[in-house]
Amino acid sequence: MDFARRLVKALEVPHTREEGASSDLQFVSSDDLLPVPIEERTWTAFSYVALSPDSWMITSSMIVMGMSWWQAWLTVWIGYGLMTPFVVLLGRPGAVFHVTFPVVNRASFGIFGSLWCVFNRATMACIWYGVQSSIGGSCVLVMLRTMWPSVNNISNSMPLSSGTNTRDFMCFLIFWVISLPFIWPPVHTIRHFFTFKTIVSPIACVIFMIWCIVKAKGVGPIVKQPATIHGSELAWAMISNIGICISNLITLTTNAPDFGSRAKTPSTPIISQLWSIPLSYGSVCLFGVIVSSSSQTIYGEVIWSPVDLLGMFLDDNPSPATRFGVWFIAFSLIIAQLILCTPPISRGNISANSVSAGCDLTALCPPIVGLVMCPWNLVSSSSRFSSYMSAYTVFLSAIAGVMAAEYYFVRKGHYNVADLYVTRKGSWYWYNYGFNPRAYAAYVAGIAINIVGFAGDIGIPVPAAATHIFDLSFFTGFGTSSIVFYVLSKMFPVPGAADIFEEIDVSGYEEKMANCNEDTKSKDGSTEKESTV
Repeated sequence: MDFARRLVKALEVPHTREEGASSDLQFVSSDDLLPVPIEERTWTAFSYVALSPDSWMITSSMIVMGMSWWQAWLTVWIGYGLMTPFVVLLGRPGAVFHVTFPVVNRASFGIFGSLWCVFNRATMACIWYGVQSSIGGSCVLVMLRTMWPSVNNISNSMPLSSGTNTRDFMCFLIFWVISLPFIWPPVHTIRHFFTFKTIVSPIACVIFMIWCIVKAKGVGPIVKQPATIHGSELAWAMISNIGICISNLITLTTNAPDFGSRAKTPSTPIISQLWSIPLSYGSVCLFGVIVSSSSQTIYGEVIWSPVDLLGMFLDDNPSPATRFGVWFIAFSLIIAQLILCTPPISRGNISANSVSAGCDLTALCPPIVGLVMCPWNLVSSSSRFSSYMSAYTVFLSAIAGVMAAEYYFVRKGHYNVADLYVTRKGSWYWYNYGFNPRAYAAYVAGIAINIVGFAGDIGIPVPAAATHIFDLSFFTGFGTSSIVFYVLSKMFPVPGAADIFEEIDVSGYEEKMANCNEDTKSKDGSTEKESTV
């Protein structure tokens, strides 16, 4: 027991406890939840540039559905373009007050009420971390094959019930081990890795596209293929797929305060995110269409997955130059898998999953966190997993709507940062025993409007209107929850409600902390002088 106790103590993270609080309330004010110190606000505008190859395959289902390539491309631009302002708006509290999502969420849901929302997002992040690690393992397999082709022939010693095989499991573990050094450092120190990704990923995408065009002696037949759906059918197909693009970005939207909290100034993330998110996803989507179209000429069938296509390049007794080219592209995909943001090719385990899960889990169980899962089993049925993801969009959009209404329309930028870390009656965010019933009523309303459409998504017959509402689940959930929260907050006013929008901390928390640090330094200096004398 003594050994176990010492081990637990060694694994605990530092925490700052509210005066008089019990040890059971460490989640209120652990060091990871306090405002980011000034010296750790190191992220510049370039750190927020989102150049990512993760919309590579998103047009595949649209083209199969009957859209032309340019209609699918336009749909991607519209979807990510519509979602980008929400990323910026929801990240604003983090950039202004330098606090992460679990703390920002307390302002609307309450000190204890926020825990359910934090749990929701932590669950999503943990599951995606495992799933994307599994996909990252397939990139590792391709890279290993360029150096040791015999890797592809490793015999399997694992049972069928495991859902994987020895070769793939080995590659999964290798990717997991590669990711560990990038998860260990504090968030403010990994911005240079994001910069490296921003340079390497676009270069690899362009090289891959040119390579395929040269091999196919053209761009292939898909770019010449006309649409087979028209009128209202085409319109609703575009709207449905715009919703899919939005679902892919919903986690990044709620993540925004986690990274905004590291910004040098409140305006740092705005411009770079506004142009880079739609440009990145739109451009990479075009690369994916051209490469896949070229693959049809090369192999006689459309290969939408870049990892599968790279593997096929290695099946034909490749030259050393081909092996090096495949190695470089696979390497860039691994980097993207570690860093970037959304499915289907690379969601990115640092930005979308490990950081957000880390921030959330420090609020739920700050001393120690552990998780065991078999991610390859989660994606064994793509339809089931897609339904699961759609359900989480419904939950997260309702949470996002409440948070936006609280910040922009109820308290209008006014924060009491000191009260975000206390559990006493009368504080701004105590509400009713730490829960804000207005927020939960709005949250349930935001989910309820989409629940019938969700039932249809899992195969239960529902009216067409419900299906169309579910196609717009982010906007219907976000809009409903924000309106209901605003109305309830007007009917039952909350502490700190304001008439004029002004982003200000009424508690002066940062100034007080700065003064405390100066007093501590002066006392330490006096002590040193006395000891010298």
